[in-house]
Amino acid sequence: MEENKEQEKAEIYSKRVRAGKRTYFFDVKSTRSNDYYLTITESKRRFKDDGTYFYEKHKIFLYKEDFNKFLNALHETVNHVKDDLMPDFDFSQFDEADEYVEREYEDEMKWDI
Repeated sequence: MEENKEQEKAEIYSKRVRAGKRTYFFDVKSTRSNDYYLTITESKRRFKDDGTYFYEKHKIFLYKEDFNKFLNALHETVNHVKDDLMPDFDFSQFDEADEYVEREYEDEMKWDI
């Protein structure tokens, strides 16, 4: 029974995107019936008063029937910002991969499902 729960949430593919102090995880998971869905998780490291830290996470579950609607809305919204609100801004400066990676942060970056 416990094995089924693990299989139900089996991770098929994962992509991590670092964005300043945030990290986004794009994970493809499968269900028992071999269906697939996507989870998008935003993770931010927060510090407590005693100096220890924890990860604050926000998660979106995206199901196959909504993939196209989600992508279209995201594309449309990003283009609105780029083309209508900030037409003179050079977004290509963000095309380069982040060269600065905190090794300690990377080693400690763990999150529970």
